[in-house]
Amino acid sequence: MDASAADIVFDNHGVCNYCSDYLNRAAAILHEPESDKARRLDAFVERVKLSGRRKKYDCIIGVSGGVDSSWALVQAKRLGLRPLAVHMDNGWNSELAQNNTANLVRSLDVDLYTHVIDWTEYRRLMQAFFDADVIDVELLYDNAMLAVNFAQASKYGLRYILAGTNTATEGLKIPADWNWFKYDQLNIDSISRVFGVRGLRTFPSIGTLGFIRKTFFRGIRWTPFLDYLPYNKLDALNCLEESYGYKRYAYKHYESIFTRFYQGFLLPKKFGVDKRKVHFSNLIASGQMLRDDAIADLGGIPYLSESDLQADISYFLKKMKWTPEMLSAYLARPPVPHSHYKTEYPLWKRLRALYDVLSKK
Repeated sequence: MDASAADIVFDNHGVCNYCSDYLNRAAAILHEPESDKARRLDAFVERVKLSGRRKKYDCIIGVSGGVDSSWALVQAKRLGLRPLAVHMDNGWNSELAQNNTANLVRSLDVDLYTHVIDWTEYRRLMQAFFDADVIDVELLYDNAMLAVNFAQASKYGLRYILAGTNTATEGLKIPADWNWFKYDQLNIDSISRVFGVRGLRTFPSIGTLGFIRKTFFRGIRWTPFLDYLPYNKLDALNCLEESYGYKRYAYKHYESIFTRFYQGFLLPKKFGVDKRKVHFSNLIASGQMLRDDAIADLGGIPYLSESDLQADISYFLKKMKWTPEMLSAYLARPPVPHSHYKTEYPLWKRLRALYDVLSKK
């Protein structure tokens, strides 16, 4: 982590506030005694099974083709759970991700539900976000993915969504100006309308009030499932490759062609953000990567090769119907904050503060 995070500060030992905060919050998970973790896992699995009695499934697991969600699915089956695997297709899946997902659900014998967003519709939404010059174009995918998982949990009357999110590899906070609030349905609607997008049919979304309805009234829990397990990313990758024909990616979240291009090219070029700094720092702090290795990796581009990057640039231009000049013009324009458009983030903060006060009583 460095000064590309606007609010970073370092102590006398050169340790930044991001890593200090992470180590304080993560200690209970990273250093939990194995016996305690096993008891906590057993109790949680029993609750999930009990909640799903007499139902076709007992939990939802969103799968992207990435290692975290794939490992969550493998572990759920190992523990005797009956998950429905849920995937959100926004038109940017790599062939590798599709093969990983297909191999996994076939080997594990689990049902897969895929929500497909009409590509023309999704491209128009993406174009609106590019025209808006906001940083978090991935808000579209992330919000839709949340909405789809909650919708499937509601459909089958399930209380648990077991997510691949975890403290060991992604517990370190993302700097506030590197992304945006993921339940901001209003921000998506506002940007879409400002730039002429109307009549959405296949794009699912969820906002603050929708989250409250699903969580507090329907009782659906979005659970970082891997925190119940000892989780080492390299060990998980090796097992997935050996047992399920899994193929790994260069960096975190590169199972999506757009995410790869966004994190590996657009974010560094337009916004000065290299997310590898957060991802690597997290792995270093949790003892899964050496700092020297991370620094050496950061010395190169966020791609395996320059030719891979050029191939993704060509693919992006063709798929988005852009010219090279349009890409250059986009990169040259100054960023615009999400808060320039309508947002429900202030509402979220107020409700969160109220919840924190009430939960302490």
